[in-house]
Amino acid sequence: MSDNTAGPTAEPIAPSAPEEFGLVQVWWGDGKGKTTAALGMATRAVGHGYRVHLLQFMKGGTGTVEDVRGEYNAIAALPGFSYENAGHYGWHGFMDGSSDDEHAARARGALERAHEILSASAEADLSEPLDADGPPEDGVNMLVVDEILYAANRDLIDPADVVELVDSKPDDVELVLTGGHEAPEYVFEHADLVTEVGKIKHPLEAGHPARKGTEF
Repeated sequence: MSDNTAGPTAEPIAPSAPEEFGLVQVWWGDGKGKTTAALGMATRAVGHGYRVHLLQFMKGGTGTVEDVRGEYNAIAALPGFSYENAGHYGWHGFMDGSSDDEHAARARGALERAHEILSASAEADLSEPLDADGPPEDGVNMLVVDEILYAANRDLIDPADVVELVDSKPDDVELVLTGGHEAPEYVFEHADLVTEVGKIKHPLEAGHPARKGTEF
């Protein structure tokens, strides 16, 4: 008698073109899990053969969090998934010796990079599968712009820049924006999905530092 309790069998990943992408998602709030949720969804998209790119604005490493995170190793092992980190070492506003001007310059550079990838995607034929090994400059089906909302909350970029980025999005690209403890109401009317990740309790409050495998 066969054992069918394991569920569906995984199939090889082959490049494919999504039929229903094109929405704007916003994940914000004071709870843990915004990036985690976005990465989980991105992994699902990659599993269907779609081309996904992760662009991180502010996670540049600190003295207590390693520069190389577990998600980077996992992304590198998945076809069709790429990432880049534009963040400055340290965390803006934490008096860790990092320069506010440098944080702002990195954030502006990341914003320009997001526009570059969206412009390239507008020129690509997204009705056809994209090369899993191709650079994001060849177009993507989903762009995750991680912590852009933190950057706007901290005045590293202007909230109007976020709205402009959304307005520049090609119709067939799924755009995912994360970050921020303050409600980014300026972008709510431009988004199709808005999720607030709320904190009830966090181990940091009990003195537990960020842990390898859960926070990085």
